Amino acid sequence: MSTLLSSNIIMRPYAGEADLPAIARLMNACEAVDRADIGTSVDELRQEFAHPNLDAARNISLWQRNDGTLIGFGALSIPQPTETHSGFLNFHVHPIARNSDIETQIFAWGEQQLRAVGGSAPLELQAVSRPNQGDRPRLLERYGFTAKRYFFQMARSLAEPIPTPQLPVGFTLRHVVSELDAADWVALFNESFIDHWNHHPMAVEQFHYHNQDPDYDPALDLVAIAPDGTFAAFCTGCIYPNDNQRSGRNEGWIEVLGTRRGFRRLGLGRAMLLLYLQQLRSIGAETALLGVDSDNPSGALRLYESVGFRQLHTTIVYTKEVRSEGVEG
Repeated sequence: MSTLLSSNIIMRPYAGEADLPAIARLMNACEAVDRADIGTSVDELRQEFAHPNLDAARNISLWQRNDGTLIGFGALSIPQPTETHSGFLNFHVHPIARNSDIETQIFAWGEQQLRAVGGSAPLELQAVSRPNQGDRPRLLERYGFTAKRYFFQMARSLAEPIPTPQLPVGFTLRHVVSELDAADWVALFNESFIDHWNHHPMAVEQFHYHNQDPDYDPALDLVAIAPDGTFAAFCTGCIYPNDNQRSGRNEGWIEVLGTRRGFRRLGLGRAMLLLYLQQLRSIGAETALLGVDSDNPSGALRLYESVGFRQLHTTIVYTKEVRSEGVEG
C-alpha cells in the first residue's frame, strides 16, 4: 500500500523486478556525487535483493514523486539474532532531494521495520558512511546514530613480489566443493569469527547464496585441512567484472580470511592470504582489495600491512538503539 507523505511524495513497497532499473538509476546518481563505490546495475541488484537476510517483499521501500521519479530507497537486512537484534539499513536519497524530510522518513521506517521482528532482545539499527560522504555522517548523528566501528578498505598491487607461503607441516590446501562442504565451511566460518564485533552466525542457506552468485569462482575459494581432516582455515573472495568495468581497473577482493579456534598462531592466516594472492594474480587480477575492522581482535590489520596492503578508504559503522514497542523512554 502506498502512503501519501506530502502533496507530491509517496512511500510505497518494492514492486519487484519492475523497480530494479529505477533503483539502479537512483544509486548511480548518488554515486556520481558521493564517489562511495555504490555504483550498480539491474543484475547486481537482483542478486543483492535475493540475500537470505533481506526479506525484499517486506523490508524494501521506495519514496517517489507523483510523476514517478524515484528519490529515495531503503532496505533493511536482518541477520540471525545474537544478544541483540540488529538491522542494517541501506539507504540512498537522490542528490536533488537531500536535506529534506526524506532521510528522516527512511530512518523512521527502518526503526519501525526493526521493531516488527519482535522478541525481547535489544534492537540496534546500523548504517554506514564514509567520513567525507557529503552530509551523510552529520545526518546520521542528528538522527541519533553514534559512530561505533571503523573499517579500512585496503589495497595491494599484485605486481609486487608475493612472499612464498608456507603451510604448517601436515596441513593441505584445496578448493571448496559447494555441494559437499557446506556444513563444514559454515562451522569453520562461525568458529573463526565468533570473537569478532557484530558477528552473526552464518546458516547453510547463506553459504549456498554466496556460492550461487554469478561471479563466484571456485578457484578463489580456498580451505586448509588439518591432518585430522578438520577445516582449519580459509580464504575466499571474488572478482567483480561490473565493478571493474565501472572503475576501469582490474581488481579482485578478499572477502573472508579466517582461522578456526585451536589452529591459531600456527601461521595459517598468513599462508592462506599469500596463497590467495598468488591465485588472484594467476587468473589476471592486478590489485587485491579487502576490508578490515580497525580494531580486529585477531591482529588482521597487522597481518595485511606486513604483506604490503595499504589503506585506501575508511568506512564508519553507525549504530542507534531502537526502543521496542511499548517501552517508554
